[in-house]
Amino acid sequence: MQYEVIKNIPDHADIQAEMTHKLWPEFMLHDPVSNANWDKLFELFPEYQFSLKSNDEIIGVANCIPYFWDKPFDELPEEGWDWVLEKGINDKLNKIEANVLNGLQIAVNKDYQGRGISSLILKEMISLARESGLKYITVPVRPSLKSKYPLIPIDNYLKWKREDGLPYDPWLRVHARMGGKIIKPCHKAMYIPGTVKEWEEWTGMKFYETGEYVVPGSLEPVKINKEKDIGEYLETNIWVLHEV
Repeated sequence: MQYEVIKNIPDHADIQAEMTHKLWPEFMLHDPVSNANWDKLFELFPEYQFSLKSNDEIIGVANCIPYFWDKPFDELPEEGWDWVLEKGINDKLNKIEANVLNGLQIAVNKDYQGRGISSLILKEMISLARESGLKYITVPVRPSLKSKYPLIPIDNYLKWKREDGLPYDPWLRVHARMGGKIIKPCHKAMYIPGTVKEWEEWTGMKFYETGEYVVPGSLEPVKINKEKDIGEYLETNIWVLHEV
């Protein structure tokens, strides 16, 4: 497939959002850490945000952030996605030189899914890290089929293998084929709180009593507390490491 990589363009964040907001469950657009910091990605790290364009159409996007890490990678924190977004921004503001590139998002246009676009984007991300002199890429991966098994612990899910030995999950499989190494789960990768009413609006469901609910698109159940008027979603991702 012929495509071009575009970055550092006007309104890039809006151009990407026009595509990605159609892909995510509504509640995923309400992570406080993401909403407080997403625009800063394009202000502080425009060269690390890129899109793939083919036939005048955006077919996929990627968002990355460089950060500094000098400990073993198996000590990466449980807070995963939320943590690394804040860490990269704080490192930049404090003029701490980064040595790792983190992939925050790889998303493929719905009309182009199933055509290997995610592999192309990951390949471009690896090239970007290499060109930037960064020797490692970390990704807090959101497994693409985990939402079909929200009651299965992530620690079990990541061990599921096909007969050929590759991961059951397609997105983990893409990483494995590109040389990625599964490090461990990050059980607090993203925290999304909201009132009961907000969660009803986000999910199109009604929550009449306190309890845990499986909602469309969630990787784990959402905890609803009617008495405290709060719903909480704590998403688990999987740390994956690529050596560039």
